[in-house]
This record gives sequence, structure tokens and C-alpha cells, in this order.
Amino acid sequence: MDFQHPKQKNMGMPARHISSQSFDEILSDLGDDPAIPDPHGIRKPPPQQGAPHRAPSEGKSNPFTESLNPIQIRNSLQGIALPIALIGVLLAAIMGFFVTYTSLNKQSQDALEASQQQLLELKKEILLTRDQINQNQDELYLAIDEIEVSIHSLNERKTETRAPNRPQAPTHESELHRWRYLGTSQIGNAQQAYFHTGKSHLAFEKGAQVLGEWRLSSIEKSLVTLMHPQGKSVVLRASKSE
Repeated sequence: MDFQHPKQKNMGMPARHISSQSFDEILSDLGDDPAIPDPHGIRKPPPQQGAPHRAPSEGKSNPFTESLNPIQIRNSLQGIALPIALIGVLLAAIMGFFVTYTSLNKQSQDALEASQQQLLELKKEILLTRDQINQNQDELYLAIDEIEVSIHSLNERKTETRAPNRPQAPTHESELHRWRYLGTSQIGNAQQAYFHTGKSHLAFEKGAQVLGEWRLSSIEKSLVTLMHPQGKSVVLRASKSE
């Protein structure tokens, strides 16, 4: 609906048509001036004493006027500042908890890996020690066997060494000791000795082979000497005649 003031005359300027909505907005911006007619009743009534102050948001809101009112902007910011601050604090707490948890988890993981590495190293050392012990044990057994063999060989050598200290008696030595020397006789240049073997009578010249390798080396009136090539000698004394 177009509205034109009845008392205003055209002073050479073109007529301006203003819609009722635009006029109402202009009238609202101009304030409560009683000289300006308010045919649509959009003018705000004068504030009454003792009446509570109405919030700007309770009336007819206008985005244009609200954007220009710093008080409303400050009130709006104050209204959302607390939730934003709480959200920020909550996010900071969550981030701090996450960082702390991640750090602790990483430290625990590192400690676990370090412990596992130490266990592996300890296991390797135990295996090496066990192998070394087994090797030392084998070497010890081998050394004991060698010592036993050496002792046995030494005992055998001692036995072999002691055997020549007691040389065996030449053959027929014991038999010659049972002979009896009966006496001697001189026939020409030949000297003979007479013996009784226990079974028969025998006569041998000096230097003759008597029994085995035994030879008659010397003849005397009271005794004779029989010699063996090994250096053994047997002396037979003359038996007393009855």
C-alpha cells in the first residue's frame, strides 16, 4: 500500500513512492516523535515508571537494527562465551589426556621392548654358557681318560723295567748244584774232574762243555768252577771221602 503525506506539495521534485513496510521501518528508526503520525500503530509506547525493561529480543526483531546494536552483540557474545570456554577447556583436557596416554603407552611399549631384548640377550648368554660348560666337561673327561691311559702305561713300563732286575737263572743251574765233585786226576797233560750226577759218574777235562752251555773253567783239588756265557758261575766243592 502506497502512502503519501497529504500536506506535502510537489516542489519541483518527482513524487517518491514508499511502501508501507519501508515507512514503518523508517518510522521505527526515527523514534517516538509525536509530530510524526503513526497510522499503523507501530510506534513504541513510552516507557512507564516501575515497569520492567523489556529485552530487545522480545519486540519485533529486525536483523538490520540488531546488527547495529552493540549492546545486543555484547550480550550475545557473553551468552555463547561460557559454552565456548567450557568446550575449549574440555577439548584441552581431552588433548592433554590423549597426549599423556600416548606418552605413557609409548614408554610402556619401549620398556616392554627393552625387557624383551634383555631377556633375549640373557637367553643367548645362558646358551653360550651351557655350551661352554658342555665343552669344558668333554675336555675334562678326555683329560681324565688320557690320565688313566698314562697311568696304565706307566704301570706297564714299571713292570717291564723291574723284570730285568731279576734275571732268570740259566738253564741247568739248579741241576748242577745237585752234582757232587768227586776229585781230579792228571793223565799226561790232560787234567780231568770227576762228578756224580745222582744217577751216574762223569769225567770232564778242563774247558770241556759239561751240561748245556756250562763249561768246566777251572779244576782244583778241593773245588771246580763251572761258567755260563751269561757270566753266571757254579762252584762245586769236593766231597769228603769216607
